[in-house]
Amino acid sequence: MSFTVIKGTFHVAGYSPDGDSIRFKAADAAHWNQLAGRKVRLNAKDHVQLRIEAIDTLETHYKGQHQPLAYADAATKKLFSMLGIANVVWNSAHSRVVSADDGVGGYIMSRLVERNGRPVSYVFPSSLAFKDGENVFLDQNLVKKSINFKMLSSGLAYPTFYDGLFYDLRALFAKEAGKARKGGRGVWRDDKTNQFIKIDGVDAVVDRYVLLPKLFRRIVTYLRENDGRFDGKGFIAFLREHPEPVLILSRLHFTHLDNLIGVNEAGKIKLKEKPENLVFLG
Repeated sequence: MSFTVIKGTFHVAGYSPDGDSIRFKAADAAHWNQLAGRKVRLNAKDHVQLRIEAIDTLETHYKGQHQPLAYADAATKKLFSMLGIANVVWNSAHSRVVSADDGVGGYIMSRLVERNGRPVSYVFPSSLAFKDGENVFLDQNLVKKSINFKMLSSGLAYPTFYDGLFYDLRALFAKEAGKARKGGRGVWRDDKTNQFIKIDGVDAVVDRYVLLPKLFRRIVTYLRENDGRFDGKGFIAFLREHPEPVLILSRLHFTHLDNLIGVNEAGKIKLKEKPENLVFLG
């Protein structure tokens, strides 16, 4: 599995970063041409938004809503700390970084740019020395040194897998997520993803329940389209209208997200499979 090492700097000032979202500037922009897929979407500063592979942290600002901030903010701080970004000052709404000691060095390893122009990346701090532009074989031992892996290990990120993630690396991430859950680390202390919960308005997912961020995003979108009212069966119908193909790993069964939502007689919902048992396709 050959990945391209790209040396550069990480940036948060003027942006809205969170625990799995940060801007990066390559030291040599020519290296972007080595990646497969779409063209990298650079802004006027030559910064690109990264998609940090295999993890999803609680949302801090999705369609004007956030998930429980204790964990969302902890994930953001963890990412900054591991990269060496300090003295971060947010605006009054805590939605945008006003200033920070950013521009810190580090590396990403990537092989593909996804459809939104984001390099699918493994992120490494500057304390690890790699040769800029070289192609490396990304094995489990190297992945264990990545910020991706360390975020999962801390329990501050959910495992969220997409097709394109190699089997052995996915297995490594899934195993580490299981350890974090068993140890009650981070979000796993309060996670309700696989338990029946009552959604009686947006506050339920903003302040009350800690959920897989993908599920949170779909619930928020549904509530916005239904004047803040939630119905379990209606939610499943909504997901069916916007099909998302999913592979259930334990059964090698292809299905869609709507089929993975359980609804009980009280109208409460849950995700029927653990996040690390799923691969989202497309």
